[in-house]
Amino acid sequence: MVDKNFFFAGGGTGGHIYPAIAVAQQIVKIDPSATIHFFCSKRNIDQHILEQAGFEYTALPAVGFSVRPKKLIDFCKSLLRSYRIAEKAVRKDFNTVVIGAGGFVSAPVCLAAHKHKVPVALLNVDIVPGRANKINARWADEIFVQFPETEQYFAQREKKVSVFGCPIRSGFKNPVASRAIGQLGLDREKKMLLITGASSGSENINKAVCSLLDKLEAFADDWQIVHLAGRNNYENVYSQYSDAKISYKVVSYFDDMPDLLAAADLVIGRSGAVSVAEYAAAAVPSICMPYPYHKDKHQYLNAGKLVEVGAAVIVDDLPDEKDRSEWLWEELKELMKDQEIRQAMAEGCRIIANPDADRKIAEQLLKMAEIT
Repeated sequence: MVDKNFFFAGGGTGGHIYPAIAVAQQIVKIDPSATIHFFCSKRNIDQHILEQAGFEYTALPAVGFSVRPKKLIDFCKSLLRSYRIAEKAVRKDFNTVVIGAGGFVSAPVCLAAHKHKVPVALLNVDIVPGRANKINARWADEIFVQFPETEQYFAQREKKVSVFGCPIRSGFKNPVASRAIGQLGLDREKKMLLITGASSGSENINKAVCSLLDKLEAFADDWQIVHLAGRNNYENVYSQYSDAKISYKVVSYFDDMPDLLAAADLVIGRSGAVSVAEYAAAAVPSICMPYPYHKDKHQYLNAGKLVEVGAAVIVDDLPDEKDRSEWLWEELKELMKDQEIRQAMAEGCRIIANPDADRKIAEQLLKMAEIT
């Protein structure tokens, strides 16, 4: 039997890497002889996540696209350098598949695979494909998506599109809430409000929640807060909690999100595709504050899938800090007061969850490798 080789290409945010890791872990579980290698960006978050997962990786010099002349030149140069690095790896072996996971580093790897007739698959977990996956689609043999609504964006290219859901980390299948509670030194008798801005943190969410700390004192007897501030925002957020009367734990980042979300009773966070899938898998009610600056507003669409099944509410990340905080408080106080509403939202999560997406995609990729 010839060994199978899988090159995953994507990065820049946890939303591009985590689904790829979930699939890679399933591939190795099904076929321990399979070889996995990641191409990622040079951003610290990529390398931190991959080192935690234990997979080998190559950080490519690719940078994001820009129409500004100087940055456009840098983009083209970095794309060519990244292509040459990827080309040396993906053309060497048979039984090889390249999987584009989104982000600016995926395009040169997918192009190199196409040039050397290596099968290409795409992971596209947002409802609206990003720029990289729209480009990569022209070279893809199969595209895996989270939502049926995404199929329309690839219809013109007549590609095979499979709606399997969003692959999430294996820990979501058997989370241990008590482990996160113990690790963070939380009160086991109190409910937990989790604040997260995804892998990089969110300054606007941080500001909105910190502005409500005086009001949250009303829930101090029954609730506690875990606030994932983001590495760049930790010191500032931590200082704002100094006089808080409600129990809290402020951390910059937390690796074991399956355990932490399992321990949460309510979450406030962004609505990237992975975040939405993880809220659903953890059956945790959510207040989604979609990132407002994407042109296609895809985080609003992602959050809308949770709202459709009664699993979430949306609060706009408004430009005015006061308006943003007031809207958040109106939703937050009602959900913290009402256990029945939160329970109904948790049930809604189970309608939309796709816990086997990682396995289904891994099985399909192994089949692709067999015929190369």
